[in-house]
Amino acid sequence: MPPMSRYLSCAGREIHLMDWGPADAPVVLAWHGLARTGRDFDELAAHLAPRFRVLCPDTLGRGLSQWSPDPGVEYTLGFYARIAADLLDQLGVARVHWVGTSMGGAIGTVAAAGLAEPRLAGRVASLVLNDNAPELAAPALERIKAYAGSPPAFDTMAQLEAFFRQVYRPFGWLSDAQWRRLAESSMRRLPDGRVTPHYDPQMVRQFTDHADDYRIWPHYDAIQVPVLCLRGAESDLVLSDTVAEMGRRGPGARGLLQVVEVPGCGHAPALNVPEQLDLVAGFIDRQEMRASGAGAAAFP
Repeated sequence: MPPMSRYLSCAGREIHLMDWGPADAPVVLAWHGLARTGRDFDELAAHLAPRFRVLCPDTLGRGLSQWSPDPGVEYTLGFYARIAADLLDQLGVARVHWVGTSMGGAIGTVAAAGLAEPRLAGRVASLVLNDNAPELAAPALERIKAYAGSPPAFDTMAQLEAFFRQVYRPFGWLSDAQWRRLAESSMRRLPDGRVTPHYDPQMVRQFTDHADDYRIWPHYDAIQVPVLCLRGAESDLVLSDTVAEMGRRGPGARGLLQVVEVPGCGHAPALNVPEQLDLVAGFIDRQEMRASGAGAAAFP
């Protein structure tokens, strides 16, 4: 079944999503990173769609979703969680497995805790953090802000694709076809005909106007569901010391945390090759089996 492209009004803003798989299947909500789009999850969604419904939204200000008219207020984890709650309410989804890359993992942490958006309390059945943690390395954040806040423009798509290949080299291996799709699904054309990444540069105000928005230890500590943390082995954003601290508190202290270091990747694994797809799918499958009473194996 091919995916559906849909638009919903969430928190008063138009949000685009790709809707994969059977409408009556268990739901996976896959949320992308800071300057990316929901199309980053095409491989994962196709892998899961035979037995799951997979929702892949574009965050406010990214991809085909509306840009915020109030960027200083709305480009925040709390507002994104509000959008997520509205999205699930409109689709009649009571329970999800959340897969979040980078920023999408931070939104998932806030959602799973249910502190900032009470409507999400108890609705996240499991959480995959793809190179995300409750505290991020400051130098890497500065690097991300530097390129994301001032997106370049190019005369040709070939030049834009070359830029993406350089900036997102830490994603790991992508085929030529995957790089081409990433470029084509991540571009917009400017009035002068040049092409540039498809997001609102004002979204970096999350960092300038809300400096502590990604320091979310209280949300992590409140999580009561299984968590899989995938750390890119070469990541400069999620440090090993931070992952160790995750193991000592919150779901880690409750025996609910699994950490897997992904070789050949930095920030963040693209979730596009069989080994990575099987890690995520296996984790979600085990949570479904446990929920149904069909699996008695211990976590993870």
